[in-house]
Amino acid sequence: MQSDSASGLISGAAQLGVRIEPAQAAQLLQLLDELEQWNRAYNLTRITGRAAMIAGHLLDSLAASNQLQGTSIADLGTGAGFPGLPLAIVHPEREFTLIDGTAKKIRFVEHAARVLGLSNVRALHARAETLRTEAPFDTIVARALAPLPELALLARPLAAAGTRLIAYKGRRPDAELAALGTGWQLEEVRAVQIPGIRADRCLVTLLARAAPRGVPAARPAG
Repeated sequence: MQSDSASGLISGAAQLGVRIEPAQAAQLLQLLDELEQWNRAYNLTRITGRAAMIAGHLLDSLAASNQLQGTSIADLGTGAGFPGLPLAIVHPEREFTLIDGTAKKIRFVEHAARVLGLSNVRALHARAETLRTEAPFDTIVARALAPLPELALLARPLAAAGTRLIAYKGRRPDAELAALGTGWQLEEVRAVQIPGIRADRCLVTLLARAAPRGVPAARPAG
């Protein structure tokens, strides 16, 4: 059964243009094993059932895999670690900071990273609106955290000019795009078809503009 799940996961990822190795598929499925165990006690996710979790947590998370840029990635409002943990498994060469304001979810992220041996994952218990970092991130991802105008405001202190913000959305959010402020410019809205999910899905990619004169920008990484 586990072998069938791994094959289906590898095939589903390939449909998204993402190549994952068998060892990575095993890690991704182990992540779901851990999530299912914790979910019984802590109610971390409403998505249950192995097929639904593979589609709704793993494949959906991996949809943005090919759009990441740079080496430092932040996952704002990561919840139980999605999309950050699956992306970290597939991109061991990048450093991921997973941020959430709910303590039990961050405890699970720490547990999962430890059990799976993910040395490239840092879990941070913080609310996005109060978070400040010493260096900006190259890419910021967010899934179901906030409408785009609000998300853009939350992400801006964590960004420098050229930082990429990738928002996981359902239908193309034209009203939200129209309400964006001046801190970001639209790079792309890409419709994606997640294997096993019939609902509309798209990825909105924004690029951070240079900070206006007189407004301090985040310090460059490194």
